[in-house]
Order: sequence, then structure tokens, then C-alpha cells
Amino acid sequence: MKPETAADPVCTEALPSSALGGPVSHAVSRVARLHRMAAGKLLRGAGLYPGQEFVMMHLWDAGPVRQSELIKAVELDPSTVTKMLQRLEQAGHVRRCPDPGDRRAVLVEATEESCALHSAVQAAWANLEEHTLAGLDPDERRELTRLLGKVEQNLCVQTADCPGQPDRTSSTRSTSAAEL
Repeated sequence: MKPETAADPVCTEALPSSALGGPVSHAVSRVARLHRMAAGKLLRGAGLYPGQEFVMMHLWDAGPVRQSELIKAVELDPSTVTKMLQRLEQAGHVRRCPDPGDRRAVLVEATEESCALHSAVQAAWANLEEHTLAGLDPDERRELTRLLGKVEQNLCVQTADCPGQPDRTSSTRSTSAAEL
């Protein structure tokens, strides 16, 4: 008799025993991982690695920025952003130069050559959106967006890492300490 093969752990619906207290958190983690994998496949067609599109999106919208500001904006480790910029620069998508206002600082900007990449990223994200939300009607899509916004705000406040909002580190820390 042939032994049964175990279900593929990537796509199984079983909740690990250690995650029984957090089924939603487990689901969000799984969805985020799968979403990133799907994005990676789509972005590969544009010659990008996952995460590089966020750097480019920021540069296309903001124009030239200091590398330190870019690192804060994309919320990634400085060494990761530096490696991304090296690859993007080698591909001709970004240019780095000294900041004329402070020669110690580096300005980063999207190149004219990156315009074609802009269209490819837009198409990849539109494709990703349709695959991600397939089977959801417009009302469900709006509700999912609304609920994810609330979840994002909860996590933002909890981590005191809310882009574009005042630093709440001291109040969040005292609240967390009081809850312990």
C-alpha cells in the first residue's frame, strides 16, 4: 500500500497549534507572503526584484531625494536599500550624485530610461490586484480595503511606526508597559 503524501505545507489550511491564539494574524502573514511571491513573479518580467518597485515608485512620485530620506520612506534596512540602488543604477533606472546642498549627502533620482519601467510596474500591480481580488465583488473589495486600513492603523500605533504621523513612541511604550 502506497503511503499518503502530506499536504503541501505552503497551501494547507491547517492552523499550527502555536498559532491557535492568533488565527487572523496567521492568515495575514500567509497572505502577505503569498502576495509578495506573486508580486515577485510579475515584477521579474520587468527585471525587478521584490521591493525595488517601492524604491522606484517613491522616486517617480517624489523626484530626486537624499538616499537617507529614501531609506526612511521605503522603511527598509539601509544596507538593503543600498544594494537595491546599486542594482537599479547598474540597470540604468536610477542615478546617484552628491547633493549640491551638502556634498556628504547623496541624491537619488529616477532616470529617463526608467519611464518604460514605470509602465511595467503599473501593469504588474494592476495584474497583481486582479489576481489578488479575483472573485470579490466591488463592495467586498471596498470592505476589504477598509478593514485592512483599520488593521494597518492598529499595527502602526502598536509599533509606533506610523509614516506621516507624529511619533507616538512614548505614549505607546507607556501604554504597553501598563498593560503588562
